[in-house]
Amino acid sequence: MQIAFIGLGNMGGGMAANQAKAGRIVRAFDVSKDALDRAAAAGCVAAASAADAVKGANAVVTMLPSGAHVRAVYEADVLPNAEQGAMLIDCSTIDVETARAVAADAIKRAMRPADAPVSGGMSAANTGSLAFMVGCAEKDFTEIESVLAPMSRATIRAGDYGAGQAAKICNNMLLAISMIGVSEAFALAEKLNLDAGRFFEIASKSSGQCWSLTSYCPWPGVIEGTPASNGYKPGFATALMLKDLRLARDAARSTGAVSPLGEHAEELYANWVEAGQAHSDFSSIVELFRRGH
Repeated sequence: MQIAFIGLGNMGGGMAANQAKAGRIVRAFDVSKDALDRAAAAGCVAAASAADAVKGANAVVTMLPSGAHVRAVYEADVLPNAEQGAMLIDCSTIDVETARAVAADAIKRAMRPADAPVSGGMSAANTGSLAFMVGCAEKDFTEIESVLAPMSRATIRAGDYGAGQAAKICNNMLLAISMIGVSEAFALAEKLNLDAGRFFEIASKSSGQCWSLTSYCPWPGVIEGTPASNGYKPGFATALMLKDLRLARDAARSTGAVSPLGEHAEELYANWVEAGQAHSDFSSIVELFRRGH
């Protein structure tokens, strides 16, 4: 199988490497020469351009910063050069409207699109253990799942085109809210002179148990291997969480949904970015409450 992989940043680099590790021909492209060099060292073939990467590929995987980037790359490079019947799998986190628009354009050209945003962060991208939320035609899902397999621990079809992005936006809004709640609780426990390890032991076996507590605890030294125990190196950067919360806010406003906690979470993460923490892991938000702001 020949894969075109466009976008080799913090997430895409590890994802493309796992495709190559699985024995696939991976023609990779990124505007960053350093990223392209790292992909080549991991077994990918460096393409001269995005258009060059796409030619002859069975599947095209994109991992790009925003909906505007996805539209531009699809219009200029992917759609004019991809083979008829090729699977076009966008793993970026973007707005639902853009995901549906690029899918419609791909279908007009007899290609098979999917929006497949991910959950798991850089560590999961590097180890091939991401969770994919897929929006695609039901008849295409088995093949799309096969393309994603070297990068995935779970691949779930959320529904038709745009449903993957909808699932990602809702999931990350929930994640941000729960991380804030866990962080507030630990900060209060500290003020009450309750040992963090003992609080974790109790809460993880009580009704406060959640993923943000037991798998990604924001308190340093509680769980080995988390960003909190590694100086809040991401992981999943605060700036990226803020981006996703803004997508959720826009989606809520466009549909008339009520999401006061989502909007407050966006405000808190915006404050944390303004405090210089854009590149820290999103779990570092706990320090906002420890400082009393």
